[in-house]
Amino acid sequence: MEFLHQIIDVFLHLDVHLAHWAAVLGPWLYALLFAVIFCETGLVVTPFLPGDSLLFAAGALAAVDGSPVSLTILIVILIIAAVGGDSVNYEIGRHIGPKIFYSENNRWLNKNHLTQAHNFYEKYGGKTIIFARFIPIIRTFAPFVAGIGKMTYGHFLSYNVVGGIAWVLLFTLAGYKFANIPAVKTHFHYVILGIIIISLLPAIWEFARAKTQKNK
Repeated sequence: MEFLHQIIDVFLHLDVHLAHWAAVLGPWLYALLFAVIFCETGLVVTPFLPGDSLLFAAGALAAVDGSPVSLTILIVILIIAAVGGDSVNYEIGRHIGPKIFYSENNRWLNKNHLTQAHNFYEKYGGKTIIFARFIPIIRTFAPFVAGIGKMTYGHFLSYNVVGGIAWVLLFTLAGYKFANIPAVKTHFHYVILGIIIISLLPAIWEFARAKTQKNK
């Protein structure tokens, strides 16, 4: 239970923990941020990692006077991580996805999450890769489903690059811009919580809609 409390504390107080890690790790903080974003987007078994909130907090850290984090380097590294992660996820889906998707008993993946991503893909087509960037969980599963669906890699990559750049720029620059506003500084954990809740709303809506249609 204590471990769970620590995880929640990290999620809600990312600004404090990032500042601490920056002091301890120095330039290696870039590697840590790269790894988290790459895994969150690239490994279909890690949708629980922070994405939107981490980008926002990293941008906020770059805005602090005397920060060891460069906004330009941060953005470049995170875009590479986001685009590279989705590409790896696509390849995993293309090679082993069909066996997993059609398996009813899989202890590693949540079939409901796969189904939600599949519903988004059926509804929006290739643009799902862009839209999904802004929706936790769906973001992790969308490239995997695209690989299963045999979307050509060139087609996928164009959506992947556009979505990755837009996602990183939006949340990182928002964090950088609003970091020094007193209300944001004082209630940063509420801002992070708000980002998480708002980001999840489209996925919750889509799941509820699909559930209703299935019942009908």
